This record gives sequence, C-alpha cells and structure tokens, in this order.
Amino acid sequence: MYRFLKTPRWWGINVFVLLAIPFCLFMGTWQMGKFEDRVDSHQEAERAPDPGTLRTEPLERLLPVDKETSGRHAEASGTYGRQFLVPDRELDGRTGSYVLTMLKTDSGTLLPVVRGWLPAGAKAPAPPSGEVTVVGALQASENAGSKGVHAAGGLPEGQLGMISASSLINVVPDKVYDAWVTLTDSPAGLTPVPATAAAGTSLDLKAFQNLGYTAEWFVFAGFVVFMWFRLLRREAEAERDAALGL
Repeated sequence: MYRFLKTPRWWGINVFVLLAIPFCLFMGTWQMGKFEDRVDSHQEAERAPDPGTLRTEPLERLLPVDKETSGRHAEASGTYGRQFLVPDRELDGRTGSYVLTMLKTDSGTLLPVVRGWLPAGAKAPAPPSGEVTVVGALQASENAGSKGVHAAGGLPEGQLGMISASSLINVVPDKVYDAWVTLTDSPAGLTPVPATAAAGTSLDLKAFQNLGYTAEWFVFAGFVVFMWFRLLRREAEAERDAALGL
C-alpha cells in the first residue's frame, strides 16, 4: 500500500513539504518577534521617567538620533539667533505654534531649539542674548509624513511647516544639525513641549502588520500539511480503485 510514495513525483512533493513547513514556522516566529520588539519599544517609550532623574549628556555624544538616544536629555551651549514659528501644533487639545529658535553652538553648527508652545494669536517672547546653555529632550528631524507635520509651502515669512535640517537649510546661512531639542524648562509665556516617541516605537498599522504576517505564515504551514494529506488520500483512493479494476 502507498507504493506511489516511492515514485520520483512523490519524492519531490515530500521534500517540498519537509522544507516548506519549517520555513513557514520560522518566518511566522520571526514576524512575531518583530511585533513583540515593537510592543516592548512602545511600552518603554510610554514609561516617561522623572525629569529630575535623567542624566544630561553633551549633544555630540547623542548624535545621530536613533531609538536609543531619542528623548534623552542633551546639553549644548551657544548664542540664540533667528527665531521661527511652527504653526498648527496641538498641545492639550489646543492649537498653537512651537517657538523655534536657532542656537549657534560653539562648534558653529546651528541647533534648532523649541523653547516652548505658544497659544494662537500670542506674541513669542524674544530669546535671551549672550552665551546660554540649553538642556532639552533630543528629537529626530521631522518629515512630511509625521503626525501633525504640515508642508512648508505657502507659509508666511518667519514660519516653518516642519522642524528639519532640509527645511531650514534654505532660510539660515549656516550648517544645521539633523536633530532638534525641546526645552525641559520653557521661559515665561511658553508651555514646555513634551518629547515625542522615537520613530518605529509606536503601535501603528505597520506594527500590527507584523502580527498579521505571523498568522499568515502559520496558516501557510497548515495549508501545506492539509494539501499533502489531501493529495495522499486522493492518490491512495486512485491506487485502490485501480487495484479493484474500477
């Protein structure tokens, strides 16, 4: 019985099944691991530590910004220069603007500093003069696909749609860091802007796609087993009918 299993055709089918099932299980497990890593990153980002316990490090040590350094407290010294408003930014359910001031650091490179959030219609306070040292949460440059970020086109003079080196390079004369900081302590009239979670740590649609892919790969593994048994049964029935002369 089942002599057909020794034919070259079934040798090929069996080899395919023996390779396909472990591959599907491996891919499903890998996708599950990707989803679990995303959950862990999200939970870690949600656990906001006490600002008083955060260690402040020099800006240069934390660059370039990645998942590990995003939100860390950076320190930089220099003098404030040109100031911009970044409109249409929400804070606590209200719409206003970020007050973005360029800090010319001791290295000569400009660091975008969000000194705080300003209600719509209010006047932004002027930055302090002379040498200053700023301490704030480090953030990666924004892009047009980020939540709450608008394109820069059509904005009045002195306003920016997003905070990034690419949007500032055309309006300031010096080199700009591909990062920015939001002050932990804003001056009077401004509200501190909380740091946002690093890219790739939120539980967005892409994160749940990994979970969906996990289910798909396990379904594929089950489908391979199902088809193998179905082919086996059909071949066995055909062999039995042939033996009975049907």
